[in-house]
Amino acid sequence: MDGSLREQLAVAKAALADRISINPRVGIILGSGLGTATDALEAAQIIPYREIPGFAVPAVAGHRGELAVGYLAGQPVAALRGRFHYYEGYSMQQVAFPVQLLHALGCTTLIVTNAAGGLHNTWQVGDLMLIVNHIGFPTLAGASPLRGANDDSLGLRFPPMLHPYDSALSQLAIAAAAHLDIPLRQGVYVMVGGPSFETAAELRMLRVIGGDAVGMSTVPEVIAARHLGMRVLAFSLITNLAVPAGIAADHADVMDAGVAAGPCMQALLQAILAQME
Repeated sequence: MDGSLREQLAVAKAALADRISINPRVGIILGSGLGTATDALEAAQIIPYREIPGFAVPAVAGHRGELAVGYLAGQPVAALRGRFHYYEGYSMQQVAFPVQLLHALGCTTLIVTNAAGGLHNTWQVGDLMLIVNHIGFPTLAGASPLRGANDDSLGLRFPPMLHPYDSALSQLAIAAAAHLDIPLRQGVYVMVGGPSFETAAELRMLRVIGGDAVGMSTVPEVIAARHLGMRVLAFSLITNLAVPAGIAADHADVMDAGVAAGPCMQALLQAILAQME
């Protein structure tokens, strides 16, 4: 898609103008298998990604590829049911564009979910982890969604990323999980480029540098959101154990774990949204 980011956003927003009557306040990104977590949306208006200028269509199983706008726990939300990934051949700018469109539609808060491998032997498939910080190997190496010309009206040239995840929202999530009796781990998410899963040596390295879960998404979206001044809350669903002596990961198992966790994630999201100001 040609033109500046501002022009691209204007085109995409205009394409949705007659199809969305709700002004969303919270954007939600649903990872592998978690697309059902917003099935309780009321007054839902659904637009396939292929009908939104600038959007790619996810080719990975477990990603619906649709934007759903409606009300969840009384909050006007815009949910991205599925994401497209850097490893699919898209640029980091393309990967981040949906977040930038959510902001253009009025979202000031972003809630991100993903499927990830747990880097601890004591963790279990199905665990939920609150992301308290992250390490992004591709973005540290220069594959950033902010690479290139910066529009100062959208955000700073060098946005600070020391604490990318909103502490007040994180505390709200912890309280909501406790109220629902949902165990909620906390940890550092590591993004790798993929699409191959990690070697045993790589998994050992990820633990040494402080990683608790590993996946192939999220970090570019969070960088784009923070560049725009959005508050961010993020969760990893542990869909496999990424440990050197473990069983090799399989994407089908990842999807199955995501589907199984859908109701739990939906309950947690609703509880958080109900308490948000």
